[in-house]
Amino acid sequence: MKINEIRDLTAEELQAKLADLKKELFNLRFQHATNQLDNPMKIALTKKDIARVSTVIREKQLAERQ
Repeated sequence: MKINEIRDLTAEELQAKLADLKKELFNLRFQHATNQLDNPMKIALTKKDIARVSTVIREKQLAERQ
């Protein structure tokens, strides 16, 4: 996902996206452990997406306080 796409989401959508990404990461790790994962780079990309979403959530929280 692009950062601009993430910033356009609402707080509820961001929380839902974060939950979906965490579930996806769990499934990718499970597939990797059972040698069923075709592309191991998907794990790294999913982690980066989680970090992007978490960063935007934090930015929005800080913006509300000001």
